[in-house]
Amino acid sequence: MADCKSVEMDATNTFVALLRGINVGGKNKIAMTELASLFSSLGLDDIRTYIQSGNVVFRSPERDAGEISATIEEAITAAFGVDPVVLLRRPMELEEIVDRNPYRTRTDLSKLHVVFLDHTPAASAAAVLDPGRSPPDEFTLHGREIYLHLPHGAGRSKLTIDYFERRLGVRATARNWNTVRKLLELAQS
Repeated sequence: MADCKSVEMDATNTFVALLRGINVGGKNKIAMTELASLFSSLGLDDIRTYIQSGNVVFRSPERDAGEISATIEEAITAAFGVDPVVLLRRPMELEEIVDRNPYRTRTDLSKLHVVFLDHTPAASAAAVLDPGRSPPDEFTLHGREIYLHLPHGAGRSKLTIDYFERRLGVRATARNWNTVRKLLELAQS
């Protein structure tokens, strides 16, 4: 990645990293202070973490999200022996995600989740998703996100990350609605 001092940073250089595979069920533990230090060692700046599930807001001299994501994944594996999935979104993308949620105005917000995908799945893959897989749960696929409304909670749903990854051929991670909104707030500040 480029040297921080050689590139002027602006809003397009701000990212939210959504990590999957750390601090879940007592496995793959990484302290957020250690994770922030690792990000700093990669030349990333203005690093802020949010809760233990692996959410990091930062600025980068590099603008290529794919390159940044790969660099972070490699560094975490080398430093901690953990193989995470690192998905990045820019603040403007998060704002669009929040605005686009089809369930946000008609339900208990604690029942909403967003599954973040590493790429937009093929239409043929999306066509095999079963809308009746886990009644009364609902989902809406839009681009690189899947919006979930889970009336009985995520723990009882069959709409799991594993299900979406296998059916769509993607890598994914999920966040509850409160976390999505908080990350947007942090990214915009």
